Amino acid sequence: MEDFRRCLERQERETNERNRRADEINELQRQVDEQVLIAVALQDEENQGRRRGSQLGRRWNVERHRHSRVMHDICNYDAYFVQKCDATGVLGLLPEQKLTAVIRMLAYGASTDQMDEIAQMGKSTKLEALVRFCQAVETLYTRDYLRRPTPRDLQRLLQKAEARGFPGMIGSIDCMHWQ
Repeated sequence: MEDFRRCLERQERETNERNRRADEINELQRQVDEQVLIAVALQDEENQGRRRGSQLGRRWNVERHRHSRVMHDICNYDAYFVQKCDATGVLGLLPEQKLTAVIRMLAYGASTDQMDEIAQMGKSTKLEALVRFCQAVETLYTRDYLRRPTPRDLQRLLQKAEARGFPGMIGSIDCMHWQ
């Protein structure tokens, strides 16, 4: 009788272990499916901008190229943005999710709470992604894009502003000292 009871307990443990493993696999599959749906939604959003055929659609191709370049550069600079598995084997967030949330926060001045439905990530994750993104952009692009304007740059910007109806100090540009 004792052997029979041990055999039943062993079978119950094995069944519970199989069920636990199946649940883990189902959870991983659900997370992968969710990640794919988010990636498809982001892709559809990009495609809608291109299909409009308007100025926005034509401009979006350039923005899409820049977005891809920035994403590639930042993922190479900071491994935080690369999708990884944690200790339990659960997939993390896609780089597109993190960068899209950060760029939308910066572009629209949105808080982390306003991005909950779109980003589907925690507040602390969004804040850390924002800080790391800003640090990466500053490190990667300061030399090329964040330099002081030259007199030629200032002249061009003032002429552009005047053409748009903002009278400037075009003649006094020589008096400006940019140190």
